[in-house]
Amino acid sequence: MEPDPDVPGFAPSPITHPAHQGEGEVPQEMTQADIDETIASFVRSAVSARELGFDGVELHGAHSYLINQFFFAVTNQRADRYGGAFENHLTFALELITVVRAAVGPTCPIVFRFSQWKQGDFDYKLAKNPDELERFLIPLAGAGVDLFHASTRRFNDLEFEDSDLNLAGWAKKIIWLPSITVGSVGLDALIQRLERSEFDLVAVGRPLLSDPAWAQKLEDGREDKVVAFEGKHLSLSA
Repeated sequence: MEPDPDVPGFAPSPITHPAHQGEGEVPQEMTQADIDETIASFVRSAVSARELGFDGVELHGAHSYLINQFFFAVTNQRADRYGGAFENHLTFALELITVVRAAVGPTCPIVFRFSQWKQGDFDYKLAKNPDELERFLIPLAGAGVDLFHASTRRFNDLEFEDSDLNLAGWAKKIIWLPSITVGSVGLDALIQRLERSEFDLVAVGRPLLSDPAWAQKLEDGREDKVVAFEGKHLSLSA
């Protein structure tokens, strides 16, 4: 992949992301060679992580990052096998997962992070109902994903009408693989949802930036000792 010095970066299609409101620079459309080299780079990173002793790898397919751009019809308007129908938009991710699985072996967990929302459009839904979410998740699981990391802005939001499940809950219900929840985690609601096995794991970010001992302090019952982030006490939210 030889970057054009006059083009800011690569993307599925030469389209300014809608989050830039038409003012961003137009990226360079990826050729098949670019796609192949990108997948090979992911593989090298995954293998390096495995060799360094990490227990697993996570592929980030959320938040308008590259993998996610292939899912999004606005940023993926390709006419080849990577674009067009809904299933074709999964092709890049499926090829990537398949080769990463082959490279790291059958015992290395692969986590796949996904989101409904896009950068600049927090109300967007990649899957508007459970059936569409099933069409999205099942092929990814078949390619080698072991855990789904469902990224939401607020983990306690219900994902679809007439259901009390959040996005991670729906992922687990559909695919019966472990799922991870994240997003403004409130401990009281979190405990209730964990007790009914809606999801299996919880991810936190900002609390650990302000206090690396956040989890240990909570386990020890020392919530009052948690270091605040931006003036807010983070023993109850993340």
